[in-house]
Amino acid sequence: MSLPQTVPVREIRKETHSIRSLVLDAEVPDATPGQFIMLWLPGVDEKPMSIAAPAPLTVTVARVGEFTGALHQLKIGARLGWRGPYGNGFTLRTDRPALIISGGCGVGPMHFLASRAVACGIATTVALGARMDTALPYVQRFQDLGVRLVIATDDGSLGHTGYVTDIARNLLVNWEDPKPAVYACGPEGMLVATHRMCRDLGVHGQLSLERYMKCGFGICGQCALDGLLVCKDGPVFTAQQLDNIEDFGHARRSATGRRLPLR
Repeated sequence: MSLPQTVPVREIRKETHSIRSLVLDAEVPDATPGQFIMLWLPGVDEKPMSIAAPAPLTVTVARVGEFTGALHQLKIGARLGWRGPYGNGFTLRTDRPALIISGGCGVGPMHFLASRAVACGIATTVALGARMDTALPYVQRFQDLGVRLVIATDDGSLGHTGYVTDIARNLLVNWEDPKPAVYACGPEGMLVATHRMCRDLGVHGQLSLERYMKCGFGICGQCALDGLLVCKDGPVFTAQQLDNIEDFGHARRSATGRRLPLR
C-alpha cells in the first residue's frame, strides 16, 4: 500500500461524451486488475476509482455527479491526490478461456484484465455493452489487444440489440468445453444477471461490485454488503460468495451509513 501522494495529470483521453480517462504521473506496477485507488480532488471530495492501467496510473471516469463532473473539467497539469491500491482484484484462471463482460465505466479495469489475460496466453473474449454506439468506450483498444470482441447496444445501433448479458449467455450456452471463466464489471443490474447466468450454467464467475467508501481499507464500514466489506473482502467476489448476500442487487449505504434501495 503506497503512502498518499499528490501528482499532476499527465494526459486526458475523451472516451465518449460522458467518459474520460485520466492518466496520472504515477505508477502502481504491482496492482492487480480489479483493485482500486482512493482519488482525491482538493476542495471537492475523495472517491474510489478502479485502476484502468497501472503504469502510468490511469482511471476511467464516467460523469455522474459533482465529483466526477469536476474531474471532467480538469486540464493537463492539474494535481490529484491518490492512495492505494486497495482491495482484492480478479484472479485469472489459466486452465480455461476468459469471457470478460463490461458495461459503462467498468470498461477500464476490464481492459486491464484483458491485457493481463492476453499476456498470459489465455484465449479471451470481451463482451462490451452500452446504451448506444456513441456510448461505447475502449472499442479500438480492445481490438488492438487481439481479443475476440462482441458488442451489444440497447438500441441496436451497433452489434447485438439488447443487453450485453444476453449475448454473453448465448455465447456460454454454445461454448464447447472447457467453458470459460467469466469476469464482469459494470452496473449492478448487469452483475445480478451475470451472477444468475453463472449459477444457471455452472461456470466460474468473478464480479466486481461498487459501494460508497470513505476509508478504502475496512475501517469505516460504509461499504458493508451484509457481513462483508466491499473495500476489503472485494471489490471482486466470486459468484459463489454472492449466492446468499441479500444486499446484492437490492441495497446500498448512503454517506451516513443508512441502508437504501438500489436505484
